[in-house]
Amino acid sequence: MTVMTDALAQVSKPNKPPKPATLNRPLRRRVKRYGKRLTRWVAAYQARQGLVPDTPFVGNEHFPFLKEFEDRWEEIQAEVREVLKFRDILPGFHDVSPDQYRISTADNWKTHFLYGFGKKLETNCKLAPVTADIIERAGKIHTAFFSILAPGYHIPAHTGVTKGILRTHLGLIIPEEHEKCRIRVGDQFMNWENGKVFVIDDFYDHEVWNDSDEERVVLLLDFNRPMRPGGRLVTWLLLNAIKLSAFYQEPKNNLRGFEARLEAAVKRASAKLENQGGP
Repeated sequence: MTVMTDALAQVSKPNKPPKPATLNRPLRRRVKRYGKRLTRWVAAYQARQGLVPDTPFVGNEHFPFLKEFEDRWEEIQAEVREVLKFRDILPGFHDVSPDQYRISTADNWKTHFLYGFGKKLETNCKLAPVTADIIERAGKIHTAFFSILAPGYHIPAHTGVTKGILRTHLGLIIPEEHEKCRIRVGDQFMNWENGKVFVIDDFYDHEVWNDSDEERVVLLLDFNRPMRPGGRLVTWLLLNAIKLSAFYQEPKNNLRGFEARLEAAVKRASAKLENQGGP
């Protein structure tokens, strides 16, 4: 696993996808515009309050709970392979959160959420019980999902919601040509490796490439940046304000529907196996 600072990396620019109609509502546009200004203003304070470096990549040594994810990555990989048997009905990131329409298109970036916006998805977790158990012991995880990136896809540059949240990446199914599968955060680059964890501050501008001809699967975890009491309070207030917005409520409602659809598919598959095993 290596960090690079290659400013000459190629950047592809796909055609701009159409904007979902729900995002054009005047109130939603105003909330999003002023919300971005607020999070940028708050970010400077959160950085000063931080107990870990304000850098694109943050060292694993600051987060002892991540060791179990690396130690048991093969068990987690086995569970994600079971999830991938239902690949055709897994939602794209934009299906869950329409605000992501610019960076997630068609079936290029699929997801399987275990925790969505602070809530454990019980049905989805049944397909990955070991992973869910490790996450539960890790502490306050806001979001946890398997991120499934199609061959040849590029996730355009974007930023996260708040500097008060850090994001962990655990490599699970990484293309053999892993050097063709990389992420840029700020001015630094990283390649994924099977069983290896790294942590990013996704409030930095970042983008992803999978230039290989194989699928890439990682486990993503969002958790609170370690901060002094003032920073923790401001982050708590900000996150609770976000929970009142459509940015939070719409994905929360969408996840319920996708979870029910997956549950039905699992039941059909189980019934089919039982019938095949009958006399």
